[in-house]
Amino acid sequence: MSEIISTSKAPQAVGAYPHARKVGNLLFLSGIGPRTAVTNEIPGLSLDKNGNFLSFDFEAQCRNVFDNVRIVLEESGSKWENLVDVTVFLVNMKRDFHTYNRLYAEYFKDAQPCRTTVEINSLPTPIAIELKCIATIEA
Repeated sequence: MSEIISTSKAPQAVGAYPHARKVGNLLFLSGIGPRTAVTNEIPGLSLDKNGNFLSFDFEAQCRNVFDNVRIVLEESGSKWENLVDVTVFLVNMKRDFHTYNRLYAEYFKDAQPCRTTVEINSLPTPIAIELKCIATIEA
C-alpha cells in the first residue's frame, strides 16, 4: 500500500503530482525546488517583463530548497536525518556547484545521505536547483 502526501506548508507542485509518497517504510519525495509556499516566489530571483534575470542569488535558492525538503519530510512523518538518497539537479554546474557544495556540507553534516549531482539544461520554472529525495519513516 502507498499513501499520497501533499501539504500547504510547502510550495504547490507545478504539475499533477504529490509532494511525497509513502511506500512501506520508505518516503519518496517529488522534485522540490526553491519557491515559497505562500507567494510561490523564487527566493533571490527577480525577472524583467521578458523573463531576463534582474537579480539572482543562488545561495538563497539553495537554502530555500533545503528548507522545503525538510518541511515535506516532517509533514510526511519523517525527518532530515532519515534521508538516504538525494539527487540534485543544477542548471549551471560551473557557476553554482561551489556554493551548493558548501551549503550542502552545512545542511547535511550529520545526515550523510547518498548523493548524486547532475547538470541539466533547464527546470520547469526559472529555478537553478531542484532536489529529488528518498527517506525512511520510522515505524
